[in-house]
Amino acid sequence: MVEQRPRGKQSSNKSKGKTRKRMTPRKWFFGLFFTAVIAIVCGIIGYLFIVLNGERILTEKADMLVLGEASIIYDVDGNEVSKLYNANENREIVEFDQIPKLMMDAVVATEDQRFYEHKGIDFWAIGRAVVKDVIARSAVEGGSTITQQLAKNMFLTADKTLFRKATEASIAVALENKKTKQEILTMYLNGIFFGKRVYGIKNAANYYFDKDPKDLELWEMATLAGMPKGPNRYNPIDNPEQSESRRAVVLKLMFDQGYITKQQMDEAVAVKYVAPKKLDDKQTDPYKAFIDYAIEEAIKVMPGGVTEQELRTGGYRIYTTLNTKAQTVVEDEFDNDSNFEKSVDDQKVQGAMIIMDHRDGSIQAMAGGRDYVRKGLNRVVVPRQPGSAFKPITSYGPALETGNFKPSTILANDKKCFGNYCPKDSKGATPISMTEAIKQSRNLPAVWTLNQVGVKSGLDFAKKLGFDLDSTQDRNLTIALGGLTHGVTPLQMAEAYSVFANGGKSVDAHAITSITSSKGKSLFTYHAPASKQLMKPETAWYMTQMLQTVLEKGGTGTGARIDRPVAGKTGTTQHGIPGFNSSGNRDAWFLGYTPEWTAAVWMGYDKTDKEHVLKKSSSQSAAMFSKVMSKAMKGVPKSSFNKPSGIPDEVKSLGAVTNFNAIYDAEHNKVQLSWEPSAGAKNITYEVYRKESAESEFKLYVDSLSSTGVDDMSIFAGMTYQYYVVAYDAENDLKSKPSDTITVQVPETEIDVPEVPMEPDDPSGGTDIPGLPGDGGEVTPDPGIPVDPTPPPVEGGNETPIPPDDGSNPTGGTPTDNGNHGNNGNNGNAGNHGNAGPGNGV
Repeated sequence: MVEQRPRGKQSSNKSKGKTRKRMTPRKWFFGLFFTAVIAIVCGIIGYLFIVLNGERILTEKADMLVLGEASIIYDVDGNEVSKLYNANENREIVEFDQIPKLMMDAVVATEDQRFYEHKGIDFWAIGRAVVKDVIARSAVEGGSTITQQLAKNMFLTADKTLFRKATEASIAVALENKKTKQEILTMYLNGIFFGKRVYGIKNAANYYFDKDPKDLELWEMATLAGMPKGPNRYNPIDNPEQSESRRAVVLKLMFDQGYITKQQMDEAVAVKYVAPKKLDDKQTDPYKAFIDYAIEEAIKVMPGGVTEQELRTGGYRIYTTLNTKAQTVVEDEFDNDSNFEKSVDDQKVQGAMIIMDHRDGSIQAMAGGRDYVRKGLNRVVVPRQPGSAFKPITSYGPALETGNFKPSTILANDKKCFGNYCPKDSKGATPISMTEAIKQSRNLPAVWTLNQVGVKSGLDFAKKLGFDLDSTQDRNLTIALGGLTHGVTPLQMAEAYSVFANGGKSVDAHAITSITSSKGKSLFTYHAPASKQLMKPETAWYMTQMLQTVLEKGGTGTGARIDRPVAGKTGTTQHGIPGFNSSGNRDAWFLGYTPEWTAAVWMGYDKTDKEHVLKKSSSQSAAMFSKVMSKAMKGVPKSSFNKPSGIPDEVKSLGAVTNFNAIYDAEHNKVQLSWEPSAGAKNITYEVYRKESAESEFKLYVDSLSSTGVDDMSIFAGMTYQYYVVAYDAENDLKSKPSDTITVQVPETEIDVPEVPMEPDDPSGGTDIPGLPGDGGEVTPDPGIPVDPTPPPVEGGNETPIPPDDGSNPTGGTPTDNGNHGNNGNNGNAGNHGNAGPGNGV
C-alpha cells in the first residue's frame, strides 16, 4: 500500500527547494546598455523622421517660403501712391542689411534668447514649457523658437495639438538646415503681424512711426519687438499704456542680456508715443477708380499673364501715368454735392470723368462715380447714349472728310422727313452754316448732312475712331444724333475727341508706363503703337475751329470756359420712359479738349425711371469740366491750337444779306424782292429761295443774280409765300448765312357785280347780265397785305427723344427710336430702323 503525503506539506517542500536568482552587476550593465541603445535608436529614428518630414513639407510647399509681398503702385512722378496687398495682408519685404542690428537684438532677446545656439528646437525651452504646462495642467507655455514660429506662421495653423507641434519642429529643423540664421530672422521679421492690417517690419515702422526700419530709434524698436505676442493688446495706438509696459519689459530683457546699457534703457522707457500725422490716410485706399483701372490694365500687359491674386502679392512695382494733382481735383469736385442735381431719395445722380493727355495718350485722372468703392462700378467704362456729342463723329466729321464740306458750308435746316424718319428740332427753318449748326447743336442739319454723305460713311468714320457700331441695327440716320443700339463709354468718347485734338492722328489711352519686379527687373515697358492718320489734318482742324464756337456766346457749352483755349461739345438724351410726359433727361455730357488735354464728363442716374430723371441738360456737365480743368491744369504750360501746314486759309464767311424786303404789288400782281449787297468779296451773286404754303421745304427760285433785287411774277391769289436770300462767292465756293425769312400773303380775288334793272322777257328765254367774267367785267383786288415781322433768333433744337426704356439697364439699354424710322441708308439715303433718338440737342 502506497502511503500518501499531505498536499500542503508537499507544496511546502517544493517551495523550499527553489533558489531566487540575483541581478548581478553584469546583468544591470547589459540591461542599461540595451535600454540606452534602444532609446538612442528610437531617438535617431525619431530625429530622422522629424528631419525627413520637415524636408518633405518644405519640398512640397517650397513656394510658401517666398512671402507674399504687396505690389506697389507709383504715380507719374515715381511717388508711391498705393499698395496692392492680398485681402488684409499689407506687407512689403525688406532685406537683412536694411534692418538695424538693435531691432534684431530686441526680437531675439524677447522671443528666443538662445536663437543663435540651437538648431531649430530649443530643448531647454521645451523642458521649461513642459514643467509649466504640468503645473498648470494645460498648455500655457509654448517654448517655441523663432524658427518654429516662422514655421507655424508660414505653413501651419495656430492650434497647440501634439501633432501640430511635432510638425512644427520638423519644419523648424529643416529650415535650419536650409537657411542661415540671418535668413531665418529676416523672414521672421518680414512675416510678423503687427495689427492694423500691417504685416512685416517695414510696413510696421512706416505705419506706426512714419519711418523706414533703418531710421528707427531704440524705444521704437522695443515697441515693435513687443507686439508679436499680442498685436492688438500691445498696440501703441489703441492701448498706449499696455504698449509702454510691454516696451519696458523688452528693454529690460535687452539690458539683462547685454544688448544695451542702463542709460539707454531708462531713456527709451521714458519716451511717450505720439501717432504720426495723417495716420488715417495710411489705411485708406486713395485714387480708387484709377488704381482699379490700372490693375486691370496691368493684368493684361504682364508677360505670360498673371491673376489679380498674383499681381497683388508678387511684389511688383507698377508705374502709372497718374497725375495726383488732377486726380485729387477730380475727386474733390465729385465729393461736392452742389455739383450734382439733388435726388428725391437716396439714389444719387451719378457721374464719371476721365482726363487724358492726347499728345501721348496718358490717362491723367478719372472718377468712376460718386462715393466710388474699391472694385466698384467704374462708370468711365459703362456705355451710355451720347446724344448730340456724337454729331461730330457720325455726321460732321464724315462730311468734312469728303472735302465737299467746310465750316462755312450752308446746311439745310427746314423741317422735313427722310423717308418716314422725321427728326425734331424746335427752330428748324432757314439754312444754317455747319459752324452755327454745331454751335447751337441743331438736329435737322446733322441728319441732313449725314443723309448727304451716306450712313455708310458715318459708320466707317465712327469705326476709325474706335466705335464698333452695330452694322445692322445702327445703319440708320438716327446715329447722326447719337441714337445707338448699345451706347458708348466716356473712355471711348475721350479717345475719339482726342483724335480731333491730335490733328487726326490715333491716340492710345493707357495708364501703365512700366512694371518691374521687387528686385528691379524690367517686366513691361509701354511703347506707344505706331501713330495712324485716322482723318485728314484739315478735318481735325476744321472740327476744332467749329467746336471752339460751342463755348462762345450763343453756344450750348459756355459754362465750360476756362482760362485757355477749349473746343467742346454738349450732348443730352431724353428719358425715353413710355407714357411719361416729362422734359427730363437720361444722360448729360460734355466732351472738351484744350491744346494739351482731353476730358469727358457724363452725368445721369444708374437707373432712370419716373422718379429719377435729370431736370437739367448738359450745363452741369459743362460746369464740371470747367471746375476740374481750371484747377487740374494749373502749372501745365499753355499753348494754342495750331493749324497744320498745307491747309489753306478758309475765306471769311460772307456777310448775310441785310435790309431784305418783300412787298406785294397789287397793281401788277407780283412780289417785289430787294436787299442790300453783301460784304466780304467781289463778284458776288445771289440766290433766292422760295416756299409756297403747300410745300414742305424751300426751293431755289432764282440764282446767279448780280443785282440786288428781283420780282416774283409767278404768284397766285390766296397763296402764302416765304422768301430768303443767300449771297454766293463763286470764286471761293462760299455762301453767306441766309437772310431773314419774310412771309408774303397774296389776297384772294374779289368780284364786284353791279345791280342791273330787269329787262322784259326775251323771246328767246335768255337773260343777259353784263359785267360778269368773260364779258369785260373788272375785278378790283384788295391792297397788299403787310409782311410778317422778322422771326426771333434761332436757338438750340430739341432732339428726338430716347426710345421707350424702363430704365432698368444702368448702361443705357438697347434703344428703339421714339419717332419714325428711316428707309435703308445707303450712299446718302435715310436709315432703316432708327434705334435711338438722342436728347434735346444741347
